[in-house]
Amino acid sequence: MTRQGLVRLLPLVLGVIIIGAWFADVQRNGPYVVRNLLPPGFVLVLAAWVLIKTGGTWSIRDWRLPLATVGYAIPAIGLSTYLHYAYAVNLDGLFTDATRPGELFRFLPVYTSVAGLIGFAIGWIIGRNV
Repeated sequence: MTRQGLVRLLPLVLGVIIIGAWFADVQRNGPYVVRNLLPPGFVLVLAAWVLIKTGGTWSIRDWRLPLATVGYAIPAIGLSTYLHYAYAVNLDGLFTDATRPGELFRFLPVYTSVAGLIGFAIGWIIGRNV
């Protein structure tokens, strides 16, 4: 990867580090912190792949891969972040009567990854038609 690509990837890396620290704080360093970092980590892998294939830029003639990456990132990171926020503030008493509210984080990466894959497919289709 070129230096330009590394510079463009740096904000994403810092964002994932910040999200990871916040996830660990919300989960009180529970057993599912690393598991919940897999979808944001996969966004980094996809973004690095885009930058390698495009020579360090986000735009190319074929927009399928960049738009698919954004399509994965929005639901995968957005949904995970929203549910961590809901847990942290007990949004509308969502976790008040739950017997084991922390179990939300056990399967959350699976749900967010599936949502991300659907977004990836939608971004790929839109990018094909651009």
